[in-house]
Amino acid sequence: MKYNLSYIVIMLVTSVLFFTACSDKYMEDMNTDPSKAASIDPNAQLTTAQLQTYGDLGMVEIYRNYLYAFNQQLMGCWNTTNYGGRHTQDNSEMSRIWTSFYPMAIKNITDAEYQTANDSLKVNINSALRIYRVYLMSIITDIYGDAPYSEAGKGFLEGKFNPRYDTQEEIYNDFFLELSTAVANFDASKDRITGDVIYKGDIAKWKKLGNSLRLRFAMRISDVAPQKAQEEFEKALQADGGILENASDDALIKYMDISFSFGQEAYSDYRGNALSQLLFGNDPANNPSYLCSTLYNELYNTGDPRTFRIARFYYDGLMSATSPDNRIDLTDEIIAKGIQTNPRDPGAFSWEPWPTGYDSDILKELAKTNPSINPSVARETEPKLANNFLKGDNPGVVITSAEVKFLLAEAKLKGWNVGDASVNDLYIQGVRASMDFLTDNYNCEAVSDDEFNTFIPNISIGYTDEQKKKAINTQAWILHLTNPAECWANVRRSGYPALKSPADYGFGQFLTGGTEIPVRLCYPVLESSYNKANYDDALNRMGGNDSWHTRVWWNK
Repeated sequence: MKYNLSYIVIMLVTSVLFFTACSDKYMEDMNTDPSKAASIDPNAQLTTAQLQTYGDLGMVEIYRNYLYAFNQQLMGCWNTTNYGGRHTQDNSEMSRIWTSFYPMAIKNITDAEYQTANDSLKVNINSALRIYRVYLMSIITDIYGDAPYSEAGKGFLEGKFNPRYDTQEEIYNDFFLELSTAVANFDASKDRITGDVIYKGDIAKWKKLGNSLRLRFAMRISDVAPQKAQEEFEKALQADGGILENASDDALIKYMDISFSFGQEAYSDYRGNALSQLLFGNDPANNPSYLCSTLYNELYNTGDPRTFRIARFYYDGLMSATSPDNRIDLTDEIIAKGIQTNPRDPGAFSWEPWPTGYDSDILKELAKTNPSINPSVARETEPKLANNFLKGDNPGVVITSAEVKFLLAEAKLKGWNVGDASVNDLYIQGVRASMDFLTDNYNCEAVSDDEFNTFIPNISIGYTDEQKKKAINTQAWILHLTNPAECWANVRRSGYPALKSPADYGFGQFLTGGTEIPVRLCYPVLESSYNKANYDDALNRMGGNDSWHTRVWWNK
C-alpha cells in the first residue's frame, strides 16, 4: 500500500498531537497547561481519531479479551478464554474502550468539531467530524449502554469535567439528527478534507457513509422503537448522496505495514492495524488466533468456500515472535489425509483437551535437514486465522457495502420500503459481497462463481420470517469477523447466531461471572469517584447494579 509524503507526515505528527489535544475528567490538568497549543488543525484531529480506531494497541485488547469470545469466533489463547470465554470480570480490561476513546479520539474530534462549527469555510471537515464522532460514540454506547455523549469532550471547551450520562435512547435519537444534518451540510464548493485516511476527502463517499450508518442504527433500534426505525431507515435511503453500493464505497481505515513489536512504542504509534497484529501476538506457543468451534463448524459444515481461506493449520515451531512468515502450512496435508480437526469450544483453552495428533509427512521431510522440527504434531490440528488476517496494513473496518446488503435484506423482510429487490436477492448479494471483501482487502483467494453457486443452496434463506432473519444475520456474523464491535452488537440485537453458553460445553464451573453470555461491559470503577453523581444516575436506571447481564436499551 502506497502513501504520499504529506499523509505520512500527518500520521507521524498526530501520533504526538493526541497527547496535547485531549481534555477529560481524567486529565483536567492538561486543559490549562500554557505550553500546549491553543488549537490544532481539525484535519489532523480527524486523522488521529480514525487511526486510533484500530491502531491503539492497548485499546483493541478489549476485542481479543472479550468480544471475540462473546461472539464465539476466536477461542483458545489465554487472554480470549480467560476473560471472555470464562466470563471473568476484570474492570481494567472491560474499561479499555471507555478510557481510551474518551480522553483521546472523542476529545480530539469534539474539539475539532467545536472549532469548525461556525466556520463557513470549513463546513466539509465539520461534517466529516460529526459523522465520525457519531460512529465512535456508537461503539461506546453499544458496549456500555448509557454514557456521556452530549457533554462528552467538553471539559476544556465548556468546563464540563463531569458529563452527564445520556440515555441510550437519547444518544440514538441524536445520532439520526447528526448524520442527517452532516450529510446535508456537505458542499463541494467549500473546504477540502485533507486528513481523511478513509476516503481521502471524497465528499460523495462521506455522504454515503453517513446515510449507511443511519441504516445500521435504524436496524439496531428496530425491536425497541420499530416505527422510528422504519422512518429513519427509509429516510436514509432517500437522502442526498445515496448509500454504500459496492466495494469501492466501503468505509475502511487505511493502515501501514510498519515494523511492529510489543514494546512501549507500539502503544503510541497508530499507523499500523494493532488489532491484526495483536491477533498474531508475540508468543508463538500461545497464538491468539485459534478459531472457536462455533465459527469453524458453521463454515465447515455448510461447505463454505471461505473455510480454508479464513482457517489454516500451521506448525509454528520455527515462527519468530515478530512475524508469522516462518509458519509451515499443513492445511492441504490435513485435508488430504482426512485428519480430525480440533477447533476450540467456547470456554476451552488451546490445551483443553489436548488434541489427537498425527505424523506429518511434510514435517518428516523437513526434519531431515532441521532436527529441531518434530514431525509428530497435535495442536497443529487446531484451526487458526490465516496469515492474511495478521498484517499491519489490514484495513480497519467501519462499515461495508456487504453489511448494507444484509441490512436491506432484513428491512425488506420487515416490510419496509427499500425498493424492488427481494429478500433472497439481497441476501445472496450480501454473501457474494462478503466473499469478495476477503479477496479485495485480505488477499484471500477469490471464490469462483462455480464455488459460490455450489455453496448457496447449502445456506438457503428458508421459508419463515424467522428462518430468513437467522440466515441473514448468521452471514452478517461471518462478515463481521474483522469488525468485532459491530459483530457483538448485531448478535445481541438480532439473536443470531443463537450462541450457547460455555457451560453447555462443560465449563460451567469456571464461569465466575455467570453462565449466561454477558450482554454489556461494566463501567470503569473510577467513574464512581470522578463522576459519581452521573454514574449513580446511570446505575439507578439499571436497578442500582452495574451488571454485565443488564441489557442495553435497544437489546430486546
